[in-house]
Amino acid sequence: MSDANLFAQQAANRRRSVWLVAGFLLFFAWVGFGGDYAFYLLTADAPPGEYRHTLPFIGLLVTAAASALCYFAWKTGPRRVLLAAGAWEVVTPASPAQLQLANVAEEMAVAAGLPKPTVWVVPDQDLNAFATGHDPRHASIAVTEGLLAALDRDELQGVVAHEMAHIQNDDVKLMTLLAGMLGAIALLSDALGRYLRLGGRVGGASRGGGGRGGKGGNPLGAVLLVLWLLTLLIAPVVSRLLAMAVSRKREYLADATAAQFTRHPEALARALEKLDAAAGATRSIAQGAAHLCIVDPAERRISDREGIVGDVFASHPPIRLRVARLRAMAFQQAKREAGAAPA
Repeated sequence: MSDANLFAQQAANRRRSVWLVAGFLLFFAWVGFGGDYAFYLLTADAPPGEYRHTLPFIGLLVTAAASALCYFAWKTGPRRVLLAAGAWEVVTPASPAQLQLANVAEEMAVAAGLPKPTVWVVPDQDLNAFATGHDPRHASIAVTEGLLAALDRDELQGVVAHEMAHIQNDDVKLMTLLAGMLGAIALLSDALGRYLRLGGRVGGASRGGGGRGGKGGNPLGAVLLVLWLLTLLIAPVVSRLLAMAVSRKREYLADATAAQFTRHPEALARALEKLDAAAGATRSIAQGAAHLCIVDPAERRISDREGIVGDVFASHPPIRLRVARLRAMAFQQAKREAGAAPA
């Protein structure tokens, strides 16, 4: 892949990030003010003395709650991911493996033209790694103890370069924000569902006692209310699937960027094969942080599937396809070097 094509993909990646954030903002607007409008239509023709929904308090509450939740997740997300994994920071390397990790991280930071991220080790014998942070100046890379023990220096360099690519491509920024939005959607969906169930019981008792209400109303309001309730039910699932789709596309780009940094795509291909051979789960890393990892921390039965099942439900593309792309890059690189050798 040429540098020009790579930079074009990075630019397209950032544009998609903007559209993704805009989509979530529109979702919050619909959940909040869409519900208000539906209730307004349903109560607009209510008799005098009956409740009429005029103040858009659902929209105001949803917007305030979603903003607060997203901001909290954005500010505390990276630190919480590291602490939840039980990771500890490598400040002063205490072993040759830790020293090698620190040196490789510094080399890849120079190759990427970025500040060196803080380096962390996760006490887990499975092979995995992830990056997190708000921006390149406040980023962290974490690797498992099993990965440090299993990879040689070139392979470790490829993995660290992959995580550095996520930092350079603004993936860590988007994924941190995305995690906050996913949490906000799940929490708001649950809270509004509880409110409506409670409201339905109270409203039903009131109608049964008073004999009024439940008649008339705008049919459009009823349709909007049904759509609104359906949105609340499927929003957590749809948002989760969307996060997985974004993560899958970014893994291919990070692999290509890592090959650009190291000029050694074969090393990352070998590292991914070793990670794929470790079929166990990375139990120290929660499934909610799967989109941050270089490979799925679960047992990867779904992510290894090709076709519609893997495309919809997997957080990462199949490792064998990633390896094939890297090997193709290595072949093209060797071909270019062989053609330039006589000159």
